Amino acid sequence: MTLAHPDDELSLVDLLDRLLAGGVVLTGEVTISLAEVDLVHVSLRALISSVSTLAVGPDPGEGDGA
Repeated sequence: MTLAHPDDELSLVDLLDRLLAGGVVLTGEVTISLAEVDLVHVSLRALISSVSTLAVGPDPGEGDGA
């Protein structure tokens, strides 16, 4: 992702537009424990993308290790 003019500032709207155009995957895990006993474990996997990007689908060979 390169900017046309490196001196220009990137606004939040431009950043969101670029992220949604390609899609973003968020992953995370949280474990709450007491006295070394796990009480709650939360796993998060979220795909954030525009509808048009999801309709087109991924590029062939991208992300599958090929």
